[in-house]
Amino acid sequence: MVCVWRLSTLVRRGTVFTPPAFRYVDVVGGAFGVTALLLWALGVVLAPGEAVAPGVVLLIGAAGLGVAGVALVVLVLRILLAQAVARDAEACRMQAELAEVI
Repeated sequence: MVCVWRLSTLVRRGTVFTPPAFRYVDVVGGAFGVTALLLWALGVVLAPGEAVAPGVVLLIGAAGLGVAGVALVVLVLRILLAQAVARDAEACRMQAELAEVI
């Protein structure tokens, strides 16, 4: 939640397309990945025996898949952020060159 808050602060300031944003995006993606792994580990621990119904284990596994899907979306958004940062740097460079010409 802290990283999402920091990213929203960067958006409000207009500095989200800077390299410090990567740190927060990486933490969010890592948190979702670890959560998916923990859910699957819980499903594996609960699977043997009859203490928990098989449907509950299936729901835990499905929740792990959902969280893993969110982690993949965060990864794609990180790649898009990297492309946007690169394009922003290129645009600043080209604007500086244009200012020199004018």
